[in-house]
Amino acid sequence: MRILVVGGGGREHALCWALARDAPEATLFAAPGNPGTAALATNLPIPATALDALVAAAREHRIDLVVVGPEAPLAAGLADRLRAAGRVVFGPSAAAARLESSKAYAKALMQAAGVPTAPSRTCTDLADALAWIRTRPEPLVVKASGLAGGKGAIVCATRDEAAAAARAMLADGTLGDAGREIVVEDFLEGEELSVLALTDGERIVILPAAQDHKRLGEGDTGPNTGGMGAYTPVSFATPALLERVRRDVLEPVLRETAARGSPYQGVLYAGLMVAADGTPYVLEFNCRFGDPETQAIFPALARGVSEHLVAIAHGSWRPASDLLPAARAAVTTVLAAPGYPDHPQLGAAITLPAAGDDDVLVFHAGTTCGADGVLRVSGGRVLNVTGLGRTVPEAARRSATAGERVAFPGKTWRRDIAWREIRRAGAA
Repeated sequence: MRILVVGGGGREHALCWALARDAPEATLFAAPGNPGTAALATNLPIPATALDALVAAAREHRIDLVVVGPEAPLAAGLADRLRAAGRVVFGPSAAAARLESSKAYAKALMQAAGVPTAPSRTCTDLADALAWIRTRPEPLVVKASGLAGGKGAIVCATRDEAAAAARAMLADGTLGDAGREIVVEDFLEGEELSVLALTDGERIVILPAAQDHKRLGEGDTGPNTGGMGAYTPVSFATPALLERVRRDVLEPVLRETAARGSPYQGVLYAGLMVAADGTPYVLEFNCRFGDPETQAIFPALARGVSEHLVAIAHGSWRPASDLLPAARAAVTTVLAAPGYPDHPQLGAAITLPAAGDDDVLVFHAGTTCGADGVLRVSGGRVLNVTGLGRTVPEAARRSATAGERVAFPGKTWRRDIAWREIRRAGAA
């Protein structure tokens, strides 16, 4: 097969790694890719949002399967364009991807489908938003409805903070078009969980549950980011809880999207808050593999996950099981540029340790390699260091140790990824 992976981050490097592991005879391409994918695939210098150029490249390189990584090209209709051109694609249509590209749409769909989620109000008018905020208990969450690169959700301790966040988005335009419509919702207590499921619109196979770490600082302090690390498996994500997520979240959403004329095919990512009584409330949906969750989930799986992607895209999927369990534990630590997330400083040279540990993987996210052959920082999240082990604590030690060995000025990272799971393991 000739496979094109669209995107150039850590998630796409992990996708290429999994495809190469499962199908070493396949010819891989990545657009635009990065220095990490270059070791596994032929990088094509095409931005992930250059739809015309990507469709042309799929034709020129006789691509048998396209796997779309990021949300922006899916929201822009890349999967639709490729299918119209006769290409086989793993990823939802633009209409189905509204689950991520419009939080307002997702909220309305969840309410229609009876999916547990926080009480909320969707607003385009500032006065309406402020009036709603005055009636709600503290704290509150203010979200840009559109795609905001992981910066569109603000947890506000007080109504005054929520009012300021709403004013910044609706009146000041701080998030541009993404914030012209906002969702103000009640704050939910509990523990977050990422549940990713493969689906052809009817059948569902749930991947190992993961937990992301959104805050910049250790102990979950500091500003929200796109994610500073993730791990799998998560001990409280029992088969019973995952079955409840299937029954109460995934199946109703798939039925509702199909009823609205936009059947869903690809991976559906439910970002959940699991309450003390075990109820999984949906915080958000993503229409693609999570980043950095993918960098932990794929290495944790046994070989063969790629076969599911191929079969779903071809419409021939008949999964033998409704769960893909983790074969081992994996912990991914994000190494970020100084100044991340607001003002990352780019250009610094990176020194990687010599390869040789089979239980450590380094996925490139924001790196570039110029004519001088020097690897340099080119994005906010620079590298993802994944440690593998029999247990989460063992994998976490390997991830943190390997993270120490990567060098670039101002390296920003957390040494406590998976701290909740490690604490649970200690208590057990």
